Amino acid sequence: MKKIITLIAIVSIAFSGFAQDDQDAEKSVIQEYTPSKLLNKGQWDIKWFNNLYTQTESTFSNGEEPRQTFFTSTLDVFTGISEQSNFNVGLLLEFRSNVINDRSALDVFSFDGERGTARSGFTSFAPAIKFNPIKSVSNFTIQTAFHIPLVDNETEDNVFLDQKGFIFQNRFFYDYTFPGDKWQIFTELNTEYNFGKKEDSFANNSLNLTPGVFLSYFPSQKFTILGLVQHSQRIDTGNDFEQDFTAVGGGAKYQLSKVLNIETLYTNFVRGNNTGLGQTFNIGLRALF
Repeated sequence: MKKIITLIAIVSIAFSGFAQDDQDAEKSVIQEYTPSKLLNKGQWDIKWFNNLYTQTESTFSNGEEPRQTFFTSTLDVFTGISEQSNFNVGLLLEFRSNVINDRSALDVFSFDGERGTARSGFTSFAPAIKFNPIKSVSNFTIQTAFHIPLVDNETEDNVFLDQKGFIFQNRFFYDYTFPGDKWQIFTELNTEYNFGKKEDSFANNSLNLTPGVFLSYFPSQKFTILGLVQHSQRIDTGNDFEQDFTAVGGGAKYQLSKVLNIETLYTNFVRGNNTGLGQTFNIGLRALF
């Protein structure tokens, strides 16, 4: 945690010399269109986000374990349909590639389906809506999605791919930009109710709560660095499985053009129960037009 804070501080100082933007200039997408912001009618928001999680430790044993790596690629597409800019509709797609038995982390990009060590494929899709429940608080929004599984079996030949169960998800977003437009705090509460046949998934009949806090600093309107803390708590409601973990990390976003921006993110799982203790490496592209 200290290393992450130190790194954020160093990068902040290094880029502070570029903070010469006109205060009256139009805000960039990364400043204005946080997840809390709804789209205007006819606008489109397309985000392609890639997460690589790899671990050699877990709470299930002591010491180092054979490496396991799980790659998740998501495509989120939203558009505005309301004249008042208070209602969006969208579709979420998810692809996964997992490798186990001490294979290299980069083997998730082989997509070879080697028996007993690898699996990959599209695992779920979800229709979604996003809306503003309180008109007087425009930077508070809720995203609701219903995830439908595409996997036949959660685990095959000892290789886990994804949960086989339906997920009713609600994500609550709120952000606040401090005076001067240099600092911004973003908070999220992600709630997921997993349901389906008990024997189909370890997660079915459980409620997952994941709060997170993200603090961003803008050396310029086109660039931001951020730090984050997230906690996830799975509450058992009938499948005899509970789980929790806490992760910390940091990242950066850069506005490549008026339409396109790129982001990178790193997190480290610092503690947990019934979980792996690994790291994630993330990169995403977002187009808003």
